[in-house]
Amino acid sequence: MAMTTTMSVGVASTTTTSLIFPRNRSCSHSPIQNKIHLPRRIRSKLSIDAEDQVQSRVWNWRGYSIRYQHSGKNGPALLLVHGFGANSDHWRNNISVLAQSHRVYSIDLIGYGYSDKPNPRQIGDHSFYTFETWASQLNEFCLDVIKDEPFFICNSIGGVVGLQAAVVAPHVCRGIILLNISLRMLHIKKQPWYAKPFISSFQRLLRDTAVGKFFYKTIATKESVRNILCQCYHDTSKVTDELVQIILGPGLEPGAAEVFLEFICYSGGPLPEELLPQVKCPVLIAWGDKDPWEPIELGRNYENFDFVEDFVVIPNVGHCPQDEAPHIVNPLVESFVARHAKSSSSTSIVN
Repeated sequence: MAMTTTMSVGVASTTTTSLIFPRNRSCSHSPIQNKIHLPRRIRSKLSIDAEDQVQSRVWNWRGYSIRYQHSGKNGPALLLVHGFGANSDHWRNNISVLAQSHRVYSIDLIGYGYSDKPNPRQIGDHSFYTFETWASQLNEFCLDVIKDEPFFICNSIGGVVGLQAAVVAPHVCRGIILLNISLRMLHIKKQPWYAKPFISSFQRLLRDTAVGKFFYKTIATKESVRNILCQCYHDTSKVTDELVQIILGPGLEPGAAEVFLEFICYSGGPLPEELLPQVKCPVLIAWGDKDPWEPIELGRNYENFDFVEDFVVIPNVGHCPQDEAPHIVNPLVESFVARHAKSSSSTSIVN
C-alpha cells in the first residue's frame, strides 16, 4: 500500500512491441493534412526565447505534424502530457524550471493544441481519437525524438494516455507521475444499465447532427472558457487572460470542434484501475484536493496498487496542479525523478 502524504503550500513560488495505430497515411492521401501555422503571438513566445530557451518544434509523425516544446540539455528526460482540451502550453510554468536539471519535452497530443486535427469522417477512421492512438504517439515520440527512456508527467486524461503507453511498451517509460488523473466517470462501464441507451442516443445527437456544432460554438468563447477554468481552478486568480487564450486559441482552429465532439462521445477504452495493475514502473499520484471534476475521495482508491509508491495530497488546489501550484509540483517532480533516475546521463534506447 502506498503512503499518503500531505504537502503544505510554501510561501515562495518558482518562476516562471507493437504499437497500435491506424495504417500510415502520406500527406497526399490525407485531404486534411496541413502544416502548423502558429499565431504570431504564439510563435514569438514559443520559438526560441532568449530568457528560458524553450523551443517550439514540429515532429512529423505518420504524415501528421505534431507540435512539441523542448528545453534543457542535461539530466533525465521528462515528457509532459496535457489533459483534455489543453496543450503543451499548459506546462509553461514547469518547463523552464524543470529544464534547469532535466531534458524536458512537452507534446501536443494529436487533435489538440497546434498539432494536426484530422477529421475521423474524412479519413474513414471512427476510432482514431483513442487512448491507444495517443499512447502510440507518446511511445514513438520517445523513440524518434527523445531517444531515451523518459519519465511521464501527466495531468487528467494525459494520465490515462501515459499509463496506456507504459503498458503497451513498458521498456520506454522509467516512471510516471499522475496529477489528478481522469477517473473517466462517464465510461460506459460506470453507467447504470438503464442510463446506457440514453447516453448512446445523446452521443449520437452531438456527433451526428448540427446540435454538436452549436454546442461547441457556445463553449468556444472567452467567457465560457474562463467560466470552465474557474470551476476547475480553486484559486481563480490563476485564471488569467493568458491562460484563457492558451486554451481557447487552438480550439478555434479548423478541426477542433470535430475532435472535441469525438472525444466527449468516447465512452469506451481503458480505465485507470484497469491499467495500473499492468504498469511495471514506479508511479506517484498527486491530487489537488479541491478538484470538482475528479473527487479525491475516489482517487485515493488508486494508492493501493503495487507500483503506486505514494499518494500526495495537494491542499487547496483544483484539477490542474501543475499550473495552479507549480511551486509544489516542480519540486515533487524533481524529487521523484531523483529517486528513480539511475544517473544524470541516460542511456539511449535507440541507435
